[in-house]
Amino acid sequence: MNALAAFCRDHKIRQGHIPMFLAGFAEAEIVGTCEKRENPDASVWSRVYLANAEAMGYGIIATDPESGGVLPHIHTMLGLKERSAVGHTSHLLSAGVQFLTEMLVVEVMAPTMMRLRDPKLYDVPLLTFASSE
Repeated sequence: MNALAAFCRDHKIRQGHIPMFLAGFAEAEIVGTCEKRENPDASVWSRVYLANAEAMGYGIIATDPESGGVLPHIHTMLGLKERSAVGHTSHLLSAGVQFLTEMLVVEVMAPTMMRLRDPKLYDVPLLTFASSE
């Protein structure tokens, strides 16, 4: 995520989408839990750690109105090479590249895309489009 944020900063990309990426991750953290959840409708904020995974995914890059930086929202499918390629699918929180990542970032010029937290929806940052007025 730090490398993606730096790429966006270096190329002055404020928002866009990642139509697809392929990657070999030495390690990755995705959203997940094995615990029984008291409220199945509530967001999951815990992490699952995975190592030595092949991955592909998709994402949206929106502006963070608080920091002025970008907020990537990436979902990924990962196969663990050392565990019969058993798969995991979730929201990507972090990853360390093992060999390579092939990723296209397509800049979106308008409308302005932001992520605003919705307190009525467990404080999830939702993709929002700024008014053109």
